Amino acid sequence: MPLAAFYSPGFEAPLGQHQMPIRKFALVAEALKNDPRIRLVEPEPVTPEQLGLVHSADYIEAVRTGKPRALAESQKFPWSPRLFPSVCLTNGGLLAAAHSALRNGVAAAVASGFHHSCHDHGEGFCTFNGLVLAAQLLRDSGAVRNVAVLDLDLHYGNGTATLAASRPWLRALSIYGNDYWQNMPYRDVTVRHHDDGPNHHSIALPAGCDGPHLQRTLAKALPWLIAEGKPDLLLFQAGADPFHEDPYSPLALDFDDLQTRDRTVFEFARSHGIPIAWVLAGGYTEDVSKIVRIHVNTFHSALDVFSNL
Repeated sequence: MPLAAFYSPGFEAPLGQHQMPIRKFALVAEALKNDPRIRLVEPEPVTPEQLGLVHSADYIEAVRTGKPRALAESQKFPWSPRLFPSVCLTNGGLLAAAHSALRNGVAAAVASGFHHSCHDHGEGFCTFNGLVLAAQLLRDSGAVRNVAVLDLDLHYGNGTATLAASRPWLRALSIYGNDYWQNMPYRDVTVRHHDDGPNHHSIALPAGCDGPHLQRTLAKALPWLIAEGKPDLLLFQAGADPFHEDPYSPLALDFDDLQTRDRTVFEFARSHGIPIAWVLAGGYTEDVSKIVRIHVNTFHSALDVFSNL
């Protein structure tokens, strides 16, 4: 059975000259479309009512209408009438991938931009928190009892942590090389640190972290995700921005290191029988082809581990 990758051209909102390379979604989809092991599927958008399970009505309305503009652009995207439909689609892509993973073991959404989004505003190129929304919708439907989020974006997943705090059935682990708080990144992870909670945990990677260091960190950290029982689903933020050429990254991770990281995550999920859905997080390297290569490598890692699908 081909691996389902949920993608729509509608994911791409007009951002103008923006540091977020939003065209990468189309480039990744183009790179995948002729692989017989992968099936590109267009998702349905989430609805405002569904968004309201995680986000405030005022914030949802601001993103829909552009008013007030400061709130509508709190995620650092320029507002346009196409922004709301695009982010409803990207959130729908992750929700569809989560459903597919529960059926088939593994699936992907060719989308990013979730983990900084908070209840009443967006941050860091993240409009709505599709990670928490997918988990909430699945739990409300009875499809799952508990969900884990593994965030390996370069930046700390602050929005997911704040939303997890009121959801004891959700377990969130963020392993990061830049802290992130109040819509600001902190390249030097020794400058500040946030408070973890019973169900949200974080590990800062030191500047210069290489592949072996990351692998040792994963070996120690991943068991935390199942310390209080196996989750029914794992949602994985597969960031491209830890790459050593990324302008935000102080880490020393190359293509092979990131592909090994991804393989380790998929092997962990498979060995414990946990369905896994992932998204293509982060990535700001000037040469967008390198970001695409990292994301396509994540698919290759998944296909290697789940080779009998």
